[in-house]
Amino acid sequence: MSQETIKPGTIHGVGLGPGSQDLMSVRADRLIRGASHVAYFRKKGRSGHARRIVEGLLAPDVIELPMEYPVTTEIPFDDPRYKALLAAFYERHVAQLAEIAEAGQDVVVLCEGDPFFYGSFMHLYRRLEGRVPVAVVPGITGMSAAWTATGRPVTWGDDILTVLMGTLPEQALVERMTQTDALVVMKIGRNLDKLRRALARAGREDEAWLIEYAAMPQERVVPFREAGDGVPYFSILVIHGNGRRP
Repeated sequence: MSQETIKPGTIHGVGLGPGSQDLMSVRADRLIRGASHVAYFRKKGRSGHARRIVEGLLAPDVIELPMEYPVTTEIPFDDPRYKALLAAFYERHVAQLAEIAEAGQDVVVLCEGDPFFYGSFMHLYRRLEGRVPVAVVPGITGMSAAWTATGRPVTWGDDILTVLMGTLPEQALVERMTQTDALVVMKIGRNLDKLRRALARAGREDEAWLIEYAAMPQERVVPFREAGDGVPYFSILVIHGNGRRP
């Protein structure tokens, strides 16, 4: 069979959910268990959270394709070098994935949470679309697991839900916090003090909850005031709405 007649494989962006295997979809589980090639993002020297989630599910002869980020926090994200390094990183791995698909093989790309919600897979998807077949399996988001962990509904009736990144300027955080009913803040990390100030300025610090490791064995839910001097990477702030109800 010539190269031209080979049917291309599909790149599957598979949402793993917040971190527990039993919160993955049936489709995600099926694709992961049957995969011949599995790709996943990780920091240099780490196994990668996505890879840890699927431990024990992969076929014995699976080919693993770790994609190691060239930078994390070493260079500010608004530095032109940051964008250039990441663009080259994505282009390199897109070429690798496309080559496998063009040879007729499927690849499962493991995605924490949902592939289309603030995830790295989106950058692959944009570059692969129209080049080889790409399919996406949605997953439960970390924020959904976080508000569920609080034991309280996050939105009622006509409540407006806003999702913010802690990396935003303080004034932008304050403005958004004062304009919404329910709130989720992600990417807290080094932005903890800024987030505290913004909550105080918006008058909402007493409404805020911190959820660490939502849906994971070490899950912890505390009032945000009790957050301490630092928070784990997997931390999300939640403010519940109190809108219309019967």
